[in-house]
Amino acid sequence: MKDVYENPLITRYASKSMAQAFSDDKKFRTWRKLWIALAQAEQKLGLDISNEQIAQLIEYQDDINYDVALEREKKVRHDVMSHVYAYGVQCKKAKPIIHLGATSCFVGDNTDLIVIYDALKLVEVKLVSVIANLSHFALQFKDMPTLGFTHYQPAQLTTVGKRATLWMQDLLMDLVAIRDILKDFKLRGVKGTTGTGASFVSLFDGDADKVKKLDELVCKAMGFNSSYAVTGQTYPRKFDTIVLNALSLLAQSAYKFSNDIRLLQNLKEIEEPFNKKQIGSSAMAYKRNPMRSERMGALCRFVLCMPMSAAVTASTQWFERTLDDSANKRLIVPQSFLAIDAILNLYLNITSGMVVYENVIKKHVNEELPFMATETIMMEAVKRGGDRQELHERIREHSMAAGARVKMHGQSNNLIYLIKQDKSFGISDKEIDKLIDPVKFTGCASEQTKDFIDTQIKPLLREYADVIGAKGDVLV
Repeated sequence: MKDVYENPLITRYASKSMAQAFSDDKKFRTWRKLWIALAQAEQKLGLDISNEQIAQLIEYQDDINYDVALEREKKVRHDVMSHVYAYGVQCKKAKPIIHLGATSCFVGDNTDLIVIYDALKLVEVKLVSVIANLSHFALQFKDMPTLGFTHYQPAQLTTVGKRATLWMQDLLMDLVAIRDILKDFKLRGVKGTTGTGASFVSLFDGDADKVKKLDELVCKAMGFNSSYAVTGQTYPRKFDTIVLNALSLLAQSAYKFSNDIRLLQNLKEIEEPFNKKQIGSSAMAYKRNPMRSERMGALCRFVLCMPMSAAVTASTQWFERTLDDSANKRLIVPQSFLAIDAILNLYLNITSGMVVYENVIKKHVNEELPFMATETIMMEAVKRGGDRQELHERIREHSMAAGARVKMHGQSNNLIYLIKQDKSFGISDKEIDKLIDPVKFTGCASEQTKDFIDTQIKPLLREYADVIGAKGDVLV
């Protein structure tokens, strides 16, 4: 029996790759990469740092002596200085130049940003794979008429495929938001204790140009083109709000999809995958509960709440820095990414195996189509010489009778039968059947679906051809 709390985002929901992105091991390895990049750049710009010292740093960059760092932190209560000390224990010749001129945020904030960048790339790949799944589904069912709903009341027909394009349209907007962040991504860089670079100005004997060059060299060594032009001690905490807002946008889209699937499953039109041995209810053995969609909605609610916490943190920073952001960031940023990863796993899983019950969809269409078809029938009858006002009244009377039959007696809709029996319309039964072909009531839905995929989706999928195909493993 486990006797301490375990985060379900790790144990039940998120993928190993996302969990590793926020692991301590990745963080501390990145710290060492930053210290190496700093030392190499400082050497290049003329500081007295030997090749032997740098070689020693590189030798031990992945051999982290965690036990030494942990024991040291118990004494000094400072994680960065504990790891500086532990690195120095291994690299005795390089010890004097580790973290030279830097503040804790040099490794802390730059690492946080690098981790966020890598996590966003993981989200981007899974998001595009969801879009790819939905595009296949949309094309497969682009011609299948289905009831459209407004206010969750039957409205004009659409197609099953066209409805999927609405889900994709939302996801495209989310992808744009994520790509915009990645495109203009910056590190904090090398800015010193309050962002002025004063310690580095001292190291370089007042040469501000070398301080600027140091910032550029370190960013480039870490794989980034630029840093924020100005900072305090930290990167702008507003950036965390921007990132979590983007994740919130994606959660909004996924939440809508999950709700649509739950409603469709209640209608028995479309179901999420259901394993052969899966149990829907502990009491009602016949049930096929939409547990994946429900879990998706639950996780989406969690992500939707996170940007507010980031916004409060950003707005309450004092001057060049305050430390009341740290504990908050350790919670909200990783957990938002872990939750959105779990959401995308579910989205991938559902869209790779949705079950469509065509006959049920047809049944529902046929129950409502007679009411929708009345205007078309009336216009055709007028073309043949009928009186529009008289025909309108006949349709009203027949509609009331058919509606009462459905609502009061639970019987089938016989409106078309009543119209066929009414000689006022002057249209044969066979001609009426042609007029009420459901496909004729879906407007441009099929064409819109194909055009949307051809113009918006296929170019995108070609761009991501090498990475599409992410799987959504659902652990429990």
